[in-house]
Amino acid sequence: MPNQILFGTDGWRGRIAEDFTFANLRRCTQGFANHLNAEGRAGESVVVGYDKRFHSENFAAAVAEVLAGNGFRIFLTREATPTPVISYAVVAKKAVAAVNITASHNPPTDNGFKVRDHHGGAIAPEGLATIEAGIPEDSDAVKVMALEEAIDGGQIELFDASDDYVAHLKDLIDLTPIREAGLTILVDCMWGNGAGWFPRLLGGGPTKVIEIHNHRNPIFPEMQRPEPIPPNVDAGLQATLEHNADVMIVTDGDADRVGIGDEKGMFVDQLRVFGLLAYYFLEVRGERGPIVKTISTTTMLNKLGRLYDVPVHETGVGFKYVAPRMVETDAMIGGEESGGYAFRGNVPERDGILGGLYFLDMMVRLGKRPTELLQLLFEKVGEHFYDRIDTVFTGERETRKQMIRNAKPSSIGGLGVLGLDTTDGFKFNLEDGGWLLIRFSGTEPKLRVYCETTHGDKVQKILQDGLRIAGIE
Repeated sequence: MPNQILFGTDGWRGRIAEDFTFANLRRCTQGFANHLNAEGRAGESVVVGYDKRFHSENFAAAVAEVLAGNGFRIFLTREATPTPVISYAVVAKKAVAAVNITASHNPPTDNGFKVRDHHGGAIAPEGLATIEAGIPEDSDAVKVMALEEAIDGGQIELFDASDDYVAHLKDLIDLTPIREAGLTILVDCMWGNGAGWFPRLLGGGPTKVIEIHNHRNPIFPEMQRPEPIPPNVDAGLQATLEHNADVMIVTDGDADRVGIGDEKGMFVDQLRVFGLLAYYFLEVRGERGPIVKTISTTTMLNKLGRLYDVPVHETGVGFKYVAPRMVETDAMIGGEESGGYAFRGNVPERDGILGGLYFLDMMVRLGKRPTELLQLLFEKVGEHFYDRIDTVFTGERETRKQMIRNAKPSSIGGLGVLGLDTTDGFKFNLEDGGWLLIRFSGTEPKLRVYCETTHGDKVQKILQDGLRIAGIE
């Protein structure tokens, strides 16, 4: 179908001026308005925000105009605002939903359209399917009210979402001990929406916050994309060493994901960070409750679940699966391999700012640097190793999927295969408790091969075997 708009793992993303155009964006927004109306939400409030990518503020204004044309009341952010702040604004404003213009960690050529429900969390797959089905084929069916007219008539209200979010954070975490700890914190904002947040929250005491990449530059210099994994974090890790910092906190383009660098300038992979954050809640804060994890993240969580007698729920990849399960189970923590973590008491949405603050709180409460925290975790669950390869592929997805199904390897990387899980992609469970996962990206034309193992010397062997199973030499 020409001009077809499809929602992937986290909304609709496309190349600016090629498929992510104003016309297609308005059609997509009309589909969302049709979905809300079908849900009986006509005339209610919707929050609209945006990131610092090219034209994002203008794309957001176009979204607001369509929603206003459909009779909704719009809270439109005055400036680029982190995704978790927008998500919390849904709750603070008692809105029915949110639209966020962001392509998160995608390359600078892209932009995107994220939707959130009345909890501030990702919309479940069946809801996304109804939004897709309601998108008109052309612009004739799109209802629009001009921005100036809607503002003058009170249909669109410009607002600052930050004050409500900051007040909410203070209910979740005491920032004073971090502010007074005398830490040196290097924050890499990745040219995105996280800029200014950690100085705002932690400034005024002995702790020193140093920001880099903290202004708008939508071509994202010094990185391939604003995704908090190597090699994109390499400049930040080098700055950590240059400033003799105790830790690096890195937020992605829309600040819903967080990455960590240790005091030695080494990246702490996102599976280990998830394990550390779960350990923090269970051991340091003494909390109990379910853990929700995607199929692509760490089995350290399963081990912690058994040690602390809490259930662990596994979902497909994406917060469209994690968020509904967190709401359903009142989960203590939920997360995914990409570095997105959500927490009970907050909205069921990834929050890179809160995740970074919780990590700093763990450092302060235990009086330990990141390398020492990892040793505590490994004493509980053993050392785990992780890596991932992303590759562009050619040919039909279904043909390649059938090739993977037919492979039926008895061993991968020298480790016996215990079984195959096809919940989301192809996950081969290995004899050491580790795994190899092969899956197709939901937002890009890429094949991802991931693995986790307790054998550090086998990581690359497992990944290379995964590429061969997928027919990529």
